[in-house]
Amino acid sequence: MKITRRTFGTYTIAAAITAALTACGSNSMDDSGNAAASGSGGGLTLLIASSGDAETAAYTTAVEAFTADTGIAVELQLATDLQQELAQGFAADSPADVFYLAPDYLASYADNGSLYAYGDQLSNVDDFYPSLVSSLTRDGVLYGAPKDFSTLALFINTAMWQAAGLTEADYPTDWDSLESVAAKLAASGTTPLTCSPEYARVGAFMAQAGGGLTNADGTEATANSEGSITGLTKVKTLLESGALVFSSDLGAGWGGEAFGSGLAAMAIEGNWLVGSLSADYPDIEYVAVELPAGPAGKGTMQFTNGYGIAEASVHKEDAVKLVEYLTSTEQQLAFAQAFGVMPSVSSAREQWEAENPTMTAFIAGADYAINVPTAAGAADVVADFNSQIATLSSADPKTILESVQTNLEAVIA
Repeated sequence: MKITRRTFGTYTIAAAITAALTACGSNSMDDSGNAAASGSGGGLTLLIASSGDAETAAYTTAVEAFTADTGIAVELQLATDLQQELAQGFAADSPADVFYLAPDYLASYADNGSLYAYGDQLSNVDDFYPSLVSSLTRDGVLYGAPKDFSTLALFINTAMWQAAGLTEADYPTDWDSLESVAAKLAASGTTPLTCSPEYARVGAFMAQAGGGLTNADGTEATANSEGSITGLTKVKTLLESGALVFSSDLGAGWGGEAFGSGLAAMAIEGNWLVGSLSADYPDIEYVAVELPAGPAGKGTMQFTNGYGIAEASVHKEDAVKLVEYLTSTEQQLAFAQAFGVMPSVSSAREQWEAENPTMTAFIAGADYAINVPTAAGAADVVADFNSQIATLSSADPKTILESVQTNLEAVIA
């Protein structure tokens, strides 16, 4: 098993993606008329975007064990710019056999024939959380297996909480109790709540009101639905009262930084903040609880990545075996222990909760989380929405969402 770190020179991201989206994605042919293998050609290639040494070491161990079990050689490749390298590989008809697949790119790569639709071959397909499967499904076809996922929860600085005279019994469970504790925190001289000014955070309020930018399978825009307007209006109300202050207005780059720096008593963030607090803000004492419910019940945002298989691969059967191995209950629990991710299979939930008792609020969100839109072009619509969220305190939520609705309808159509 060989590990390589792939780099590219002056080939730009824009050029790579443009070339990839015009490529047919089919197997290339050599001079003798035989299909040319993708990747290195000698065995499977697995291209990942590693978060650091812990993830790299975990995947190194995993692929070595897979090879020992199956006799199938795997070359682990570490991307320096995953999307650029994938785009160049697709354009040249020589991508890695298996690779990290972000839902944002699913539509583009599926529509141009770059992805192998192997979901119906997975023996563990029914073990994945349905909402994760939805995020990697295009026109009813499952193109990738979810490798892990994250959700949002409410981080609470326990020292600030106690200083305001609050106890565990005051942890907010609905919008009313959120506003109540925010008032007490503000009275003690503390900024109550923070998050980044983006749909990937404030969208949780829309979900709690029964809304979101799209329906569950992403086929219909619902940005201007009653639930979406109610949710975004609640965010505006919190901003106006001072209960919520965006991290950018606190001088922080993101909500986690604002929380870790002690600039706010509460933050809406994902389970990745746990590792960041441990590494960068070890003195902060905190708890993480489920986000307060809204008029439609509990709601949070969900984020995932999947394993894609290249249509150009001549090792598809072996590639599916590798994906099944990497997404098995045992292996996902090993990854969770190694670098802190949440398993994408429900069969691992009970053991993961037992091993991570302080993080159960995050995996609880799997039951009611909504996804960020993944249609081709949706990322640009969300980016425009984010720019409007930054000025929400002086804008009309309904007007904003009407414009988002129009833009989303265009890309989904």
